[in-house]
Amino acid sequence: MYVQNVNTPETAVLNSKGKGCRAKGGTTAKPKPKPMNEHILTTKKLPDLAAMTVISALIVIAVNPTQAQTADPLTTDPTDQSQFPQIIAQPVDQCVTLGSSVVLSVQANNADGYQWLINGVPADGQTNNTFAIPGAAISDVGLYSCQVFNGPEMVPTRSANVCVYTVGSSATVARPVLMTSANLSASAQVMAAYTPGGGPITVYGTPVASNGSQSGCPGHYIGYVTYSKPPSQGWGWAPIPGMAHTATDTNRPDTKIQYYGAYGDTGCNQTSVSIPNPAPSPVYQFTIYFTNNVPTNAYPMVLLSGFNP
Repeated sequence: MYVQNVNTPETAVLNSKGKGCRAKGGTTAKPKPKPMNEHILTTKKLPDLAAMTVISALIVIAVNPTQAQTADPLTTDPTDQSQFPQIIAQPVDQCVTLGSSVVLSVQANNADGYQWLINGVPADGQTNNTFAIPGAAISDVGLYSCQVFNGPEMVPTRSANVCVYTVGSSATVARPVLMTSANLSASAQVMAAYTPGGGPITVYGTPVASNGSQSGCPGHYIGYVTYSKPPSQGWGWAPIPGMAHTATDTNRPDTKIQYYGAYGDTGCNQTSVSIPNPAPSPVYQFTIYFTNNVPTNAYPMVLLSGFNP
């Protein structure tokens, strides 16, 4: 880039023919140089060096395919996870009568080892993909999970809840009948019984230490235990038509009990809770909430009057 004065030889000629000033004696006077602020810049003869530098750099980048196609490695080069086991079937919750057998299992691809845990503690000798309990006792109540291995790599399963219950002499273990309803999805279909019974059913579940709060009942709590069944075992306990349906904690007076019906009805009260008669739902699950001193062993709840197992 250079500076060019507007008073070029061509403009001088124009001045001599037009409005240029003439000196005394008839000669044409040279025009005075214009100030620097009247000089103009031109790039007609000299290219912009900065622009040429940018263009050259772009040309260099464009001809380099490695640099031109570089992308985010987080999206183009994901970590190879083929060495990890792939769990295709998780262990399922079980709730059985005292003394019944329980079989937990996990199915996985690309696996060469297993280790079962009970409440987070490895179980001695339980290194297969199945865990069998031939006669479930109260001491077997707990949360069962499995670590699935492929060499040094490990993937954990979900925790399956295992509970047991005892049936009082006046209760009848009825033959379950599959119930369907337009208000109940196929995955939540439940088993219900209608044979007369209704004696006390004591269910043993696993307490979980966990802080939480709900408005009203149960309010604030520091732990809970849930009493439920998987859908294959009926989802919950069936109230018998025409009888009172009451769930009671006979162990301590400071707990809250909440019931959940298969059709979405719920209720909560301290120590004991009753379900309306007739019951809106065919089966029910229950949760006991602890406001202090969460138990560490299997915790019993008694379902009094009006339920079949």
